Amino acid sequence: MTATTSARSAPVPAAPGTWVRHATTVPPTDAYPGVDELLASFRALADAHPGLVSERRIGTSTLGEPLYCFTVGDAAEAGGYVVVGGVHPNEPVGAVTALRLATALCEDAGLRAHFEGAWHIVPCVDPDGARLNEGWFATPTDKRAYGRHFYRPAGREQVEWTFPFSYKKAWFDRVLPETHALMRLIDAVRPRLLTTLHNCEAGGVYYYMNRPAPALYDVLAAIPASVGLPLATGEPEAAHVPLYAPAVYGCIDMRDAYDHLEGLGVDAASKIAGASSAAYAERHGTFYFVTEVPHWSHPDADDGTPTEERYADVVRRRSVALAETGAFLGSVLEAADPDLTIPSPFLRAVRDFVPSLPELAALDAARADTLPDRAATVAERYDCEASVHSFRVRFGGMLLRALGAELVAGTATPEVRRRHAELLTAYEEWERAAEPATGEPIEIATLSGVQYAALLAAADHARVSVPAPDPGTGRDLG
Repeated sequence: MTATTSARSAPVPAAPGTWVRHATTVPPTDAYPGVDELLASFRALADAHPGLVSERRIGTSTLGEPLYCFTVGDAAEAGGYVVVGGVHPNEPVGAVTALRLATALCEDAGLRAHFEGAWHIVPCVDPDGARLNEGWFATPTDKRAYGRHFYRPAGREQVEWTFPFSYKKAWFDRVLPETHALMRLIDAVRPRLLTTLHNCEAGGVYYYMNRPAPALYDVLAAIPASVGLPLATGEPEAAHVPLYAPAVYGCIDMRDAYDHLEGLGVDAASKIAGASSAAYAERHGTFYFVTEVPHWSHPDADDGTPTEERYADVVRRRSVALAETGAFLGSVLEAADPDLTIPSPFLRAVRDFVPSLPELAALDAARADTLPDRAATVAERYDCEASVHSFRVRFGGMLLRALGAELVAGTATPEVRRRHAELLTAYEEWERAAEPATGEPIEIATLSGVQYAALLAAADHARVSVPAPDPGTGRDLG
């Protein structure tokens, strides 16, 4: 139960400790739910709370699967809160968080009253992609299973990065049906808060928001600390994102990405696809917020101790490793590609991602020349090394799946078999190297608890700082 706010008085934020306590309220679980199990859990919740939870279809996936939104509260009311799971199908922590949020809202009238608005929760917006990761959902602490059953769509097939975009010479309007469903939902609700539920692989906790929110920074540090998780204070995901506070970043904005690439002499228009949900929701004044939690934690993730290595040299070392990885995977793909007959999602993904590795290596090399002459911190060195392991495990694993599809189907030529064996030998070595570097597995309930508590804190900030739309202005979600 949380402190309530009178509808007739100016909203005031709850005490920060209110949200920190929620980090330990997620029930324990040893596995992530598959798509069918997740939807069944939401429907069971709706059956248990008739009149409070409503279900409606908001669209259709690329492969023809219905997309659903479950609303706790008045579905026709504008200005509530939109929570979206599965925007990246290899990031399943949000499935547990979404179900925990919906359950808590149903069971705690005080929590519902505090937020004074409907919650629109999409459990999984990319079921097609999520099903291709279900091979590791049941054993999430098994790093070998994770890599061998990993799938992340090609850039132009990712829901989060296929919103319309126009900037300078860049133009993107090949909106996916899943993205279009979210566009309709966002426009219908015009939410105070939009959060898409993400997680990373290794390291510490970090956050994104679409504008500074100093009132949140202390509680966002306190939430992971309360359960013993470090913040990620090393290298950011993107060099061009603003840093608001330790491990708190501004959103990855494709306009900034364009300018950054252009400044490095890259043809930015050819590298950038669509914008994000954060950019799309800006038209409604929405506060956008993301919590990234890691599957595995490592103490180096927030260690600011200077190392004996220069910062630029650490980045150059990553550049070399990425170039070597890209060259090897590229040679395997190039040799096998003429004989590949199955246009699987894995093949589309590696055809997109593998060529990006030499490009990332070149960007790192160029960026290293612009860095200040100082020692790298332990956290920066860790992030650079961990990212190389991540690329190898992810992209190598998907290429194995693409080649393996030919073996299973009986269509593999001798060249495909040779290249599969060559890749498997290298991949097994990459697995052994990545095992200690990625750290120790974290309980799912802990990860989801941090994400859930931070989500509530961000929603409370949005409740206070973002005006609700005029009554009666919501659109039909159907």
